[in-house]
Amino acid sequence: MTTIISRAGHAAVAWSAGYTVTGVAWALGAPGFPWGASDPDPDGVLSILAGLSPDPGGWWVAAFGLLCAVTALALATGGRAVQRAAVFAAWPLAAFLAVVIPDSRLMMGVAYTPLMTVAIFLDGPWGQIGLGDVWPWPVLNQLLCVLGGVLLAGAALNAQRRRRDACGSCGRADEDTGWTTPASAARWGRVAVAVAVVTPLIYCATRWAWALNIPLGVSQDFLDQGDKEAPGIWLAGAYLATFGALGGVLTLGLVQRWGEIFPRWIPWLRGRRVPPPLAIVPATLVAIIITVAGLTYLRRALAGAFDVAEWGAWLPECFWPLWGAALAAAALAYHLRRRGRCARCLRGGN
Repeated sequence: MTTIISRAGHAAVAWSAGYTVTGVAWALGAPGFPWGASDPDPDGVLSILAGLSPDPGGWWVAAFGLLCAVTALALATGGRAVQRAAVFAAWPLAAFLAVVIPDSRLMMGVAYTPLMTVAIFLDGPWGQIGLGDVWPWPVLNQLLCVLGGVLLAGAALNAQRRRRDACGSCGRADEDTGWTTPASAARWGRVAVAVAVVTPLIYCATRWAWALNIPLGVSQDFLDQGDKEAPGIWLAGAYLATFGALGGVLTLGLVQRWGEIFPRWIPWLRGRRVPPPLAIVPATLVAIIITVAGLTYLRRALAGAFDVAEWGAWLPECFWPLWGAALAAAALAYHLRRRGRCARCLRGGN
C-alpha cells in the first residue's frame, strides 16, 4: 500500500491522459460512451450524468481528464508552491471521481458478484442473471472512475507528506503528535468502529424481516408486489443484509487482536502478524462503495423520489454515508496504530 501511494502521482497522470484521449474519441463518435442513452439506468434516476450525450459530453470528459492530468503532474513533479495549489485542486477532483460520479449500482455489482457465481443453480429470475447484468460497461466505467479518484487522492496525500517532510511511504514524521499518535488513534478508532458496526443494522433488520414476510417499515402490499414481480427478491435482500452484517464483524478486527495477529484456527497463518494493507485496502474500498450508494439514496430522498410511508425501503440506506465515513476513519486509525517505522524510514529516505 505504501508503495502504491508513493507512485500514485505518475499512475494518476497515466490514468488521466488515457481518459482524456477516450473522451475525445467519444466526442468524435467512438462507441462506448457510458452515460445518457447508452446507460441502462432506469429512467435516469441513479446517475447524475444521465442527461449527458457524447457530443458535447465527450469534450467535457476530455477537459476534465486534462485537468486531472495537469493536477497529477503538478503533484508528482512540481515545486512546493505548485504542489500546494495542486493539492487544493486534487482533493475535490478525487472526491468527484470516487464518490459523486458513481452510483448505487457499483455496490450492487460488488455485493452480487459472489451470488452470480452460483446463480445458475438457482430457480426463477435469479438463475437467468449473469455477471454481465450486474457489471454492464457503464458500471464498470464507474469502477474506473473510482480508481482514478483513488490514484489522484494518493498523489495528493504523497505530496502533502513531502511538504511536511514526512515519509512518502507511510506518512510518519519524526514524532507523531495529537490525534495521529497510536494511543489517540486507538481511542477515536474504537468510536469509528462502533459507528461502522451499528449503522447498517437498521438496514439488516428490515431485509431479514422482509425475507420472513414481516413488513418492517413497509406495507404488506409492498412485500407482496415485490415478490410477485421478482420472486425471491426478499431472499436476495436478506443476502445483502447478511453480507453487510458480516462486514460489520470484520470491521471489529480493526480494533481487536485478531485483526493484528492471525487467530489459531487459520491454518498456516496462525500466530503471524496481519499485513496492514490486508485490512486497510478492502476497508477503504468498501467505505467508498458504501458512501457512493448512500449518497445515491440520499440524493433521491431529498428530491422526493420515495414514499415516506414505505420508509423501510429507503431510509436505512440514507445513513450509509455515515457508515462509509466511519469505516474510512476506522481504517485510518488502524493504519496510524500499526504503521511504525517502515523500511523507507529506517533507510532515512522520504
